[in-house]
Amino acid sequence: MPSPELKAEAALPVLGRPMRIRVYENGAPDDLVVALIHHQDGADDWPLVRIHSQCLTGDTLGSLRCDCGPQLRTSLEAIAEDQYGILIYVPSHEGRGIGFVNKIRAYGLQDEGLDTVEANIALCVPVDPRRYDAAVAVLADLGVSQLRLLTNNPRKLRAARSSMDVVRVPMPAFVTDENRSYLETKRAALGHLLPESVALPDGAPLPAPMDLGHRRRAQRGLPAGVARPPLT
Repeated sequence: MPSPELKAEAALPVLGRPMRIRVYENGAPDDLVVALIHHQDGADDWPLVRIHSQCLTGDTLGSLRCDCGPQLRTSLEAIAEDQYGILIYVPSHEGRGIGFVNKIRAYGLQDEGLDTVEANIALCVPVDPRRYDAAVAVLADLGVSQLRLLTNNPRKLRAARSSMDVVRVPMPAFVTDENRSYLETKRAALGHLLPESVALPDGAPLPAPMDLGHRRRAQRGLPAGVARPPLT
């Protein structure tokens, strides 16, 4: 499979930090991979990376049916605070890869009682057809061979670890009354690395496993409690 081709690049300040945006085309004009890079001089060579699937309802509209919006905001804040961070944003992954129309159709079936996996099956669409090889290829084009991957998705971990040294940084669990069932299904049916129960304790969100924006940890280059892997 050919590597994604760089089509455009520019400065893009985000959250008060100087960043650069690079847009890659993955074989077709409507199959894009976007990289947002924050890199300070002298930064550690283990960037903090988030591979994020587009979610219009969560990322842009603030939907509470999923945890995508909080995940994106938390990732951007962590990347802005880190000396070296990269957001890989994949527009073609909308709706776990089934597209926006089918995603909203699936929401309608979930309103009738199906869970997120059952709804896809009822629509005769794949449960999760997303691939991450293009995202990993973009990271390689950026010169990345070792990284801290901010994720709870084991498929992203496997894709990155197929060609790179990877330390996983757990994503906090952003639990609401509206998305609790969805998160339970992601853990039980899709294997996401979430707590055994995502029930709300006394109505409060589950605490984040770490403060992702802590400056001292960013300067060290690795999150607290994670030993530096051997450099090879």
